[in-house]
Amino acid sequence: MSKNQFQELKQAEKEEVENYFNGTGFDRWNRIYSESEDVNNVQRNIRLGHQKTVDDVLSWLRDGNQLSNLSFCDAGCGVGSLSLPLAAMGAGSIFASDISEAMVAETTRRAEALGLDLSRLTLKTSDLESIKGSFHTVICLDVFIHYPQEPAEEMVQYLCSLSEERLIVSFAPFTPTLALLKRIGQLFPGPSKTTRAYTLRKKGIINAAKSCGFYLSQEKLNKAPFYFSQLIEFRKLK
Repeated sequence: MSKNQFQELKQAEKEEVENYFNGTGFDRWNRIYSESEDVNNVQRNIRLGHQKTVDDVLSWLRDGNQLSNLSFCDAGCGVGSLSLPLAAMGAGSIFASDISEAMVAETTRRAEALGLDLSRLTLKTSDLESIKGSFHTVICLDVFIHYPQEPAEEMVQYLCSLSEERLIVSFAPFTPTLALLKRIGQLFPGPSKTTRAYTLRKKGIINAAKSCGFYLSQEKLNKAPFYFSQLIEFRKLK
């Protein structure tokens, strides 16, 4: 595949993800990442698994840190599952973005409903590649499922360039079991439920961060039925 063909493929997949999460995907994932009872067993287990990942990240962040002095970037914030509790914990500033305008609007609605201080929370509709700035900690949870291996590694390197000290990412790890599935989305009953989904090899993600001067600080694998997420914290070498 030529470089132009590769870029065209990336752009096509980006547009597919954007359209999905501004359309049928928004309603589905908004229900999953809420307290709605209108979910099936698969969706409920995904909710539980994702919440466990978020809880682990929040635990890592509060461990020995004065959050009010730190700046955060929540890259691919969805409906604010991480950004909103982080704001409630008193984070100094949070930049939260998502490729879906509908998701960003829902995050804003939830923040207002919770009475959070919006002066410390910047929300923007943006893809990962368009995020600019410098942040103490950059976080990207369960977004790389939309990236094949090579683009995911490139994105890790880009996110490293935005981070002053710490990068936290999660992704669906490559395993023999998941490799048997053509699409993780096939686990959802019904037609046209999701976009293409990818599992990633952990070694490639670690090496991508390492090439930018970051080392693996801690990691955890979260598993629930129909949910597998490899969570990794990278720290910048001093």
